[in-house]
Amino acid sequence: MSALLNPLPQAPVPQHPGPQIAPLEPKKSSRGWLIGLLLVAVASLLGWRWMESRKAEEQAAGQPIFKTAKVISGPFEIRMRVSGQTSARNYVNVTVPRMTGPEANRPLMLTKLAAAGVLVRPGTRVAEIDAQAMLDHIDDVHSTVLQAQSDVTKRRAEQGIEWENLQQSLRVAKSSLEKAKLDAASGEVRTTIDQELMKLAVDEAQAAFDELKTDLNFKEASQKAELAVLSYTLERHVRHRDRHKKDAERFKVDTPLSGLVVMQSVYMGSEPRQIQEGDQVYSGQSIMKVVAPNSMQVEGNISQADSQQFRVGQVAEIALDAFPGVKLKGKIYSLGAIAAAGFRQTNYIRNVPVRVEIIGSDPRLIPDLSASADVLLDKQPEAILVPRAAVVTEEGKHFVYVRKGSQFEKRAVELGPRNYVQQVVKSGVAQGEEVALNYTAPVMAKASAQ
Repeated sequence: MSALLNPLPQAPVPQHPGPQIAPLEPKKSSRGWLIGLLLVAVASLLGWRWMESRKAEEQAAGQPIFKTAKVISGPFEIRMRVSGQTSARNYVNVTVPRMTGPEANRPLMLTKLAAAGVLVRPGTRVAEIDAQAMLDHIDDVHSTVLQAQSDVTKRRAEQGIEWENLQQSLRVAKSSLEKAKLDAASGEVRTTIDQELMKLAVDEAQAAFDELKTDLNFKEASQKAELAVLSYTLERHVRHRDRHKKDAERFKVDTPLSGLVVMQSVYMGSEPRQIQEGDQVYSGQSIMKVVAPNSMQVEGNISQADSQQFRVGQVAEIALDAFPGVKLKGKIYSLGAIAAAGFRQTNYIRNVPVRVEIIGSDPRLIPDLSASADVLLDKQPEAILVPRAAVVTEEGKHFVYVRKGSQFEKRAVELGPRNYVQQVVKSGVAQGEEVALNYTAPVMAKASAQ
């Protein structure tokens, strides 16, 4: 224990001097960055204090720290926007001709098609369908018509021969009847038995003659019915041929209207594309429209709640989303009579269809462009106007705060109509006065007290 508590003194270990490492001095660049950051902080603090002092000075001087606007005098308009898309009022829907023959459902091939976007005149051929198979079929049906005509002619000749044979048999029976009657007339000199035999001969001849007459009537009706069947067969083949002839004539489609060619889209697989030459089409399928570019319109809908403000004849300014610089004039020419629910809207939300006629034309104006029409609902040539934000409503009354030197005066006003930006003031303010914006009455009272 004593050894641990009282250790023996040990000789000091000699220390050999080693290389001395000098402390690193901070780099000048780091020191400059710190100084710059400090200067920015000091400048921000000084700027904030200056703004606070400026605000305090303005408040002390009674100057406003809120926005104001001048009361102006000028024209006033109320417009409401109708959004929709462009379409043509006058157009021709070019479709594949509806075939009237029995082969109406077979596919057809387009061999000629007008280019999309070109202007065409009345009578211009805009589409043509391959009619060679149809023409070959017409030749076959025409051969059937000729055969049916031959059958009718042949049967009519055969019936003439049969009819003449029947007439000859009838004449023979009539001669036999007359001979039997003559023989019976000379029966006074004959025996009773001979007389009875002659009466029987007369009766037999009369029966034979009557039977031939009856057969002749039946034969005449039978021949008429047989000829009627053959005639109907011939007429059926003729109509078949003529229907195909008309179909072949309609395979060359000419437009009756002067206008712009707008091609229809079809789905090839899952991707839509425009119809092209060589495509297979079907009877009645729409392939293009020829639209009159000077009779365009904007088709849109308005809320049923706003429909009472619209009238036929109201003017509008039309804009195209694809061409922001285009401005066109227009007017309402059609308003829907019944409001209808939208496809993706609830049943109680109803819209009224509106059609706005575009006055004039523009080469960039084509169908199916998204467009808007700002309809002019009301207009005053001259009115006193203030921003809507300047009007304060308290307990059903309207006020504005008019600047008087460094203070603001609360003034009652009589209002007129308003739009989305401006408010017409009938009385209470004059042109050139300055009114406060977006301030409620308590804030204005505080500002006035200052």
